[in-house]
Amino acid sequence: QVQLVESGGGLVQAGGSLRLSCAASGRTLSYRAMGWFRQAPGKEREFVAAIGWSGAITRYADSVKGRSTISRDNAKNIVYLQMNSLIPEDTAVYSCAATSSVVVTTSQSRFGSWGQGTQVTVSS
Repeated sequence: QVQLVESGGGLVQAGGSLRLSCAASGRTLSYRAMGWFRQAPGKEREFVAAIGWSGAITRYADSVKGRSTISRDNAKNIVYLQMNSLIPEDTAVYSCAATSSVVVTTSQSRFGSWGQGTQVTVSS
């Protein structure tokens, strides 16, 4: 199983940007579809973005589409989530997750490895 560690969260004003990173250890991220999810207080965890093994295919939740970009560097075993034009509704714990498949997916049940998460707080 691959171990995932997120970083890059923090407190930012509305309209600001953050870049989250997800570093893997234990096993390579190559040939694995990856994803970012978030969970706000009192709400269920929801899909944010996903990327196929090569980076050529991406998927986004409507709530972040046009404001966020998921990317990956397989040589460094890192996946990124660049978030721009942040709004208070983006406040949540953001977690990255890995599948054991090359096929991009938005379904949480397809992700078998999860990181602990990083807090993102957007002030108004």
